[in-house]
Amino acid sequence: MIKIIRHICFDLDGTLVDSFRTIFNSTLKTLRQLNINNAVSENDFKTRIGHHFIDIFRDLKINVTDMEHFIKIYKGHYFDFIDHSKLYPFVEETLSSLKRDNFYISLLTTKTQDQAEKIIGHFNLKNYFDEIMGRRPNILVKPNPEPLLKICKYLGIKSGETLMVGDTELDITCGKNAGSLTCAALYGYRSKKILMNEKADYYINSFRELESIIK
Repeated sequence: MIKIIRHICFDLDGTLVDSFRTIFNSTLKTLRQLNINNAVSENDFKTRIGHHFIDIFRDLKINVTDMEHFIKIYKGHYFDFIDHSKLYPFVEETLSSLKRDNFYISLLTTKTQDQAEKIIGHFNLKNYFDEIMGRRPNILVKPNPEPLLKICKYLGIKSGETLMVGDTELDITCGKNAGSLTCAALYGYRSKKILMNEKADYYINSFRELESIIK
């Protein structure tokens, strides 16, 4: 039985926006401001994007004692480096096409709600989204399915009519846990080997390929 897709939910970093340089530089500036002088490998950091900073710093053995204070400073620096971020090719054209064809479109990111909305606004993408779900109080985050299920409920869409698109194992697991179809973006921040192990329903090498899956 072929499932009908009515709703596409996108991850942000590594899926819609190539934001690594912005995230990395904002992190380094914040650590320096807090007098934390650990050397941070770009590659080690990049392969952990999508996880919470608590998990990233634990893995990289960086001791940040007050995470809320770190994030407050980090968010203040983020837009100092926003010009280092860019949309992946064909993102706006594809979102526009999906919108014209009456698909529901949403965003699910581990960035805080205010930051997610500000980034989407910066790239003039807000009108394409029916719902933006950032990190919110008392709502679990990917890979838990709770935020995706809340998006579906808000839109009046079944999770089985949803395609979760993202570049990390967190996105694919979240989609599977919600009972949705999944699409792994191979151009993002995880290796092809890692994503192939996740056994997503679909794989794309560029954002433009998404339309051939849905239509």
